[in-house]
Amino acid sequence: MWLAVPMDYRPLGTTGLQVSQLCLGAMMFGAWGNPDHDDSVRIINRAVDAGINFIDTADMYSVGESEVIVGKALAGLKRENIVLATKVHGPMGSDPNAQGNSRRWVIAECENSLRRLGTDYIDLYQIHRPSPETDIDDTVGALSDLVRAGKIRYAGSSTFPAYQVVEAQWVAERRVRERFRTEQPQYSILARGIEADLLPVCQQYGMGVLSWSPLAGGWLSGAFGDGKENTSRRSAMLPERYDLSLPTNQQKLAAVIEIQQLADDTGLSLIELALAFVLTHPAVTCPIIGPRTMEQLESQLPAAAISLDGDVLDRIDGIATPGQNVGGADPGWTPPSIADKRRRRR
Repeated sequence: MWLAVPMDYRPLGTTGLQVSQLCLGAMMFGAWGNPDHDDSVRIINRAVDAGINFIDTADMYSVGESEVIVGKALAGLKRENIVLATKVHGPMGSDPNAQGNSRRWVIAECENSLRRLGTDYIDLYQIHRPSPETDIDDTVGALSDLVRAGKIRYAGSSTFPAYQVVEAQWVAERRVRERFRTEQPQYSILARGIEADLLPVCQQYGMGVLSWSPLAGGWLSGAFGDGKENTSRRSAMLPERYDLSLPTNQQKLAAVIEIQQLADDTGLSLIELALAFVLTHPAVTCPIIGPRTMEQLESQLPAAAISLDGDVLDRIDGIATPGQNVGGADPGWTPPSIADKRRRRR
């Protein structure tokens, strides 16, 4: 028996679109998560039945397989009722030009995504990560051409630092380009760094915000805590992010134990509390939930009906400081000025 959950809808920035307060992320559909296409389609259908009308995927998720699965689901749905988002940037093979934010690749890969998704337009086409070696004018120029060609409706960015969001807005205004209408950053109780600059910038420019990893890469899924041994797929793939012998991860664990106690005190699951927290920020349109199984989806849907009061939010602030990341949360993207030590040395 499925739980009936009321789903509200929110404006996606200033686009005029109304999207569900939970966005279904498709990263776990395919080889990276659930390789059963039929089961993945059932999960998508259940999400739509629950009122979700916003689906986000990317070309690189399982090297295109996620888009294929979403396309199979779309074939059985009313396409006009779905706000479909995908992304471009990550490598799609060994060709050095089959990646990045160049005009050549953005246009070519849009055609590939349209084919995999089985649709003739994408509602929101996002640049998955910044590309400092590519002139942002080339990128937004290519996106503008795709809008005019009817291939995409809107353009967005993902995991862009605040200063690059501003730069892209300025370039679009000066060169009369289509501007980024949304940003997709990491945001959770443990990763609050964007509260200091990125979220205010998005509000300033009227951008919708669909945040990824609201469960902090599984830290807020209930798998961690006293007497618990995390055996998640993610921890096996990225052990350094979950190794509890590391001081940064010990900080996260200590915070998670306190947050779990708060969830218990309020009668919520940890997952419900974590998602409801993200939904509370006025700059956030919706968190992206990324279930691999039907059970995971069902555990996340109830968050749509939860509103946290000021006392609960104050207690969260006491555990995880506003505007800061607990234990150095995964940034999602490290600028070359930091990643490449040669750029910091003469």
